[in-house]
Amino acid sequence: MITENEVEKALEWLRDHAEEAAEERAERLHMEEYRKSLKALIMREHLDKAVNAQEREAYADARYIEHLEAMKTAIFEDEKGRFLREAASDKISAWQTFSANSRPKI
Repeated sequence: MITENEVEKALEWLRDHAEEAAEERAERLHMEEYRKSLKALIMREHLDKAVNAQEREAYADARYIEHLEAMKTAIFEDEKGRFLREAASDKISAWQTFSANSRPKI
């Protein structure tokens, strides 16, 4: 059974981590969008080649690969936070259901 104290802690956790969650989401979305800009910037360094060769050079570039690794970390942090928020919300929902079902029927 979920106690009111556990629900209160879950609500406090959600409140206290809202800004962190927003920062993690912003970082992830920024990195996903910047990936496109980085590819274009690297491709621009190879204008002497065909477009498909420019793209190949961009994907193989160490800067692009490094960005993908950083993006992986950002996605991990965002998803971890999302799962923790869902767990806290699910705990609250379960408590609400249990509380509603425990009320005496009239």
